[in-house]
Amino acid sequence: MPNIKPISDLRNYSEVLNEVAENSPVYLTRNGRGEYAIYKIQDIDRLKATLKLLAFLEEGIQSGKEEDWIDFDEAKSSIGL
Repeated sequence: MPNIKPISDLRNYSEVLNEVAENSPVYLTRNGRGEYAIYKIQDIDRLKATLKLLAFLEEGIQSGKEEDWIDFDEAKSSIGL
């Protein structure tokens, strides 16, 4: 269940920060609407790595569509395996 708090709870920011855990951010609302999120750095780093991987995969898919696909044995030999 998401941890959602009003932004006014930041008056006691150390309490709010203690509730932030890996894979468990704290979401802050302003006037009843979502406004901010507090994440652990590890979560942000994992998200960045995931986005980078997805971009590489998309690049590979585009390359395969434009330049044709190669089979598994060709791929292995091209990287020296």
